[in-house]
Amino acid sequence: MSPRHLLLALGLTAVWGVNFVVIDVGLAHFPPLLFSALRFLVAAVPAIFFLRSPGVPWRWVALVTLTLAILQFGLLFIGMTAGMPPGLSSLVMQAQAPFTLLFAVLLLKERLTRQQILGMVMALGGIALIALDLGATSPIGAFLLLIGAAAAWGISNVVTRHAAPPDTLRFMVWVSALAAPPLFVLSAIFEGPQRGWDALRTVTWPAAGAVFFVGLVATVAGFGVWGYLIRTYSASVIAPFSLLVPVFGMAAAALFTGERLTPLVLLAAVLVIAGVLCGLIRGRTPAVRAPSPSSTPASTPTARTPSRLR
Repeated sequence: MSPRHLLLALGLTAVWGVNFVVIDVGLAHFPPLLFSALRFLVAAVPAIFFLRSPGVPWRWVALVTLTLAILQFGLLFIGMTAGMPPGLSSLVMQAQAPFTLLFAVLLLKERLTRQQILGMVMALGGIALIALDLGATSPIGAFLLLIGAAAAWGISNVVTRHAAPPDTLRFMVWVSALAAPPLFVLSAIFEGPQRGWDALRTVTWPAAGAVFFVGLVATVAGFGVWGYLIRTYSASVIAPFSLLVPVFGMAAAALFTGERLTPLVLLAAVLVIAGVLCGLIRGRTPAVRAPSPSSTPASTPTARTPSRLR
């Protein structure tokens, strides 16, 4: 891997990690569903007018829109609004990796290797430690919302792997275009049009900057770079870089928001990251079994196949 591409991969994971702190800034002003709708609107317009169709049947685009854009990000943003701190959120979302393997077994009839099963146990053990560390007075409900978001992400990873979009960026722009209208409707129903209008009318520069950073930098530019790196080196080479996302996310949260990282959370982080990394290793699968899941991790936000679907 060339030094330039190495720096590009590290920069991308840093952006995706810091993105959780930026989301926290946006959620301090916007209600969560409205913020999610604005994020996808910015990601879709004007890019959608310069890109061809997604290159896969529209039913797959619609299904990823539902699971990834509406459910995953909706639950993530609601959970963070309910009290989950950004650094811990970046770590908990890695639970989508074992969820992806689980759904691949249930929906695609894939068989797991021993390494992947060990990785699932380690990652879920780390998530359990996070729940234990939260304690009775901490946002357990918000934590469960993020677990739901991770599960939705896992389903979307399996769907994306099956759909195999030829271009990650183009696919995500169309997903964003389909996601924005229903999210605006959901925001009007559950958050109220007056609350949304007040947020838009009194928007601050930090809140507006958060929308454009999450929509343009983390989504459009991020997926564009991710797709370019995978096309250049293959998913099996690039996917492990996604394990740095919670590292950057937790570090940024500690630096910019003063989020406290307890020894138990740090141990949980080691278990989760090690478990996801272990899940990347296919190992040797007995000949009588069906092929194991592709080696690209679920921890990336929607990458393309051939090796896997992030």
